[in-house]
Amino acid sequence: MVKLTLKKVFCIAFVVGVLAAANAVFLASDNVYAFSYAKRELPVYSVDRNDKLLSISFDCAWGVDYTDELLYQMEKFGVKCTFFAVKFWVEKYPEYCKKIVGGGHELQTHSATHPHMSKMSAQAIRAELESSSSAIEAVTGKKVTLFRCPFGEYNDTVIKTARETGLQVVQWDVDSLDWKDISAKEIAERVLAKAKSGSIILCHNNGLHTAEALPLIFSALTDGGYKFVPISELLIKGDYALRPDGTQYAP
Repeated sequence: MVKLTLKKVFCIAFVVGVLAAANAVFLASDNVYAFSYAKRELPVYSVDRNDKLLSISFDCAWGVDYTDELLYQMEKFGVKCTFFAVKFWVEKYPEYCKKIVGGGHELQTHSATHPHMSKMSAQAIRAELESSSSAIEAVTGKKVTLFRCPFGEYNDTVIKTARETGLQVVQWDVDSLDWKDISAKEIAERVLAKAKSGSIILCHNNGLHTAEALPLIFSALTDGGYKFVPISELLIKGDYALRPDGTQYAP
């Protein structure tokens, strides 16, 4: 009888030990995940607001074939936007930089050479940001305050280095996919299906059908009571926090 009881005790002790160990591993791994997640640096993807303000942005890296038409459509609909330009585009098309700013839009940096910055050192990232910002400021006379990562790629080093150079990193929550040369109708449908208060829309200045899509986008959203403003006006001033999806909000 005693022998049987000891076996039971040993079995129970063994099972309890295994369960305790498994639980400890689970909790430890969960804590590691939570710690990593909490420490992850994020750019701003959108802004938590309900006043029907939103932004449309254009990345500029190659060409100006459709830029005049973009500017014309924005003037026609009273839209103000944000262009993100790389240094070599700014140096090649300074007259367009002046047109953009002269039209009431803002010109911000998209890096100097459009590299994969998540693979670069902090020193190399800083050089990209400082040289591109200086090039824009030299042409426009306006201070650069925002940065969009080439290819949308980033890591903690990219975000921290940008912040240290005085730049806020901005992504998007509405991708027009205009760079895929889809039709104007498809571009507009994608944007209109996802745009909301606080949205940041991604387009490209040299998209094949982007300019054709703008009247469809602008007319629908402005008729719905929305107003387009440059991203720097959309962002929350002062203290803010970011949700896990990159939504900026006032704490």
